[in-house]
Amino acid sequence: YYQKWMVHRRVRPEALGGLVHFTKVGQRKYPVHAALLSSPAVDAVFSKSGTYLLPQAYPEACPLHPSYPSGHAVIGGACSIMLKALFDGSMLLPGCVKVGADGTSLLPLPDYSPTIGEEIDKLVFNIAMGRDWAGIHYRSDAVSGLRLGEDVAISILQDLVGTCAEDFQGFSLTRLDGTTVNIAKGTA
Repeated sequence: YYQKWMVHRRVRPEALGGLVHFTKVGQRKYPVHAALLSSPAVDAVFSKSGTYLLPQAYPEACPLHPSYPSGHAVIGGACSIMLKALFDGSMLLPGCVKVGADGTSLLPLPDYSPTIGEEIDKLVFNIAMGRDWAGIHYRSDAVSGLRLGEDVAISILQDLVGTCAEDFQGFSLTRLDGTTVNIAKGTA
């Protein structure tokens, strides 16, 4: 939160929508870039809702703290590393199903067997990006938050491996960006 409040202080999309609205209606003059003020997206919001304020998916609106980085993404990134360290990320998940046309039945997907690592990556991506789609964060908040969470978890695992008294091969896992990470005694 030091980084959020004292360093980055990035305004959330909802608050930026407020700056755009008050500038466009002439009630206040904020230093909003001209390209944003003349954006077709801003005009589309106005034509649909009669206001330049950004529509929100959450009726309670966005949190009051700054946007960058996304806390949900940080937690997701950290959890993904811990799950990948504890489970074999290359293990296949057979027996996948999809929802039938009636919405109540499940149909087999015989040609689809994702790995545990792929499923963890999808889950974490959706946790982070879902907040962007809802108008709570920007993509960069999520991408940087995921990376930060991964870095923190890797650091914790490096510390943990150093405390093992018995023989331990360490952890080998893949980050969201595809980079392989090997954590063993003597690596830092």
